[in-house]
Amino acid sequence: MASFFDEIARNRIKSIILLMLFCGLFSLIIFLLVVMLGGGIFAFALGIGLVLAYAVFSYYYGSKMVLKMSGAKPADRSKYPVLYEVVEGLASASLISMPAVYVIDTPNPNAFATGKNKKSASITVTTGLLSIMNKRELEGVIAHEMSHIYNNDIQYLLIATVFAGVIGLIAAGFRMMFFFGGIRGGRGFGYMEILAFIVGLIAPIFAMLLKLAISRKREYMADANGGRITRDPAGLASALKKIQAYTTSKSAQPVASANEITASLYFASPLSSKSLYNLFSTHPPIEERIKRLESMH
Repeated sequence: MASFFDEIARNRIKSIILLMLFCGLFSLIIFLLVVMLGGGIFAFALGIGLVLAYAVFSYYYGSKMVLKMSGAKPADRSKYPVLYEVVEGLASASLISMPAVYVIDTPNPNAFATGKNKKSASITVTTGLLSIMNKRELEGVIAHEMSHIYNNDIQYLLIATVFAGVIGLIAAGFRMMFFFGGIRGGRGFGYMEILAFIVGLIAPIFAMLLKLAISRKREYMADANGGRITRDPAGLASALKKIQAYTTSKSAQPVASANEITASLYFASPLSSKSLYNLFSTHPPIEERIKRLESMH
C-alpha cells in the first residue's frame, strides 16, 4: 500500500523528467528549423527567446483569460457560505493564501484551479458540483484543487501547453516544406529535408503524449495530496464515484464553455464523452483514481 508522501514524491519526479523531455524535443525542433533556413546560433537563440517571451505572457495573463473563457463569475459569499468555509479551512491547512472563489453555472459537476502563483490563485467550481456533493466530498474536491495550487501544477501545464502548441506549428511548417519542394529551389530533397519531414510527422504526436503524461501525473499527485490534506481519501473517492455516475448517465452534459485548451485544468474531463479529445484525455481513468485513493493510508 502506497503512502501519501510516496505517491506525491514519485509523481513529482516523473513530471520533472517529462518536462525535461519536452525541453529536449523543443530544442531539437528549433535547431532543425534554424538549419533548414540557413541560420546560425543567433537565429537559434532568437527562436528560443520568442517562445520564452510567449510563455512569460501566458504566465502573467493566462489565468485571467481562462476565467473569462470559462464564463466563471465571482462566488457570492452569502449565497455559497459552505463553499467559502471549505475553501478557507483548506487554504489554512495547506498554508497558502485564501484563493479567489468563482462559480460556473452548469449542471456538470466539476472544478479547476488557476493562477500564476500561490498568492494570486483562484478556485472555480460548477453549480452542478455544489448540487450533488455533501460537505465531506466537497472538501475532497477542493483539497485536490488546493494541491494543484500548492504544487504549482498550473505552471507545469502552462509550459506543456505552450511547448506543444509551438511544436505543432513548426512541425506543420516542416511538412509543408517537404511537400512544396523544401527550400532547395526544386533541386530535390536532401537528408535534412527528409529528417525534417519525419520530425514533422512524429513530433506533434510525441508532444501531445508528453503533455498528456504530465497532466495525468499531476492529477494522481493532486489526488494523493488532497487525501493527505483532509486525512480522508475516501471522501475524495466518493466524490469521484458521483462524478463517474453523472458522466455515464443519459442526462450528462459537458461544460459548454470548456474546450481542448482549458480541459486539462478541470478536476475531471469537462467535455462530452463522444469528443475525439477524450481519446487522448489529459485525465487518468476515474476508476484508476478511485482505486489508488482507496489503497492509500
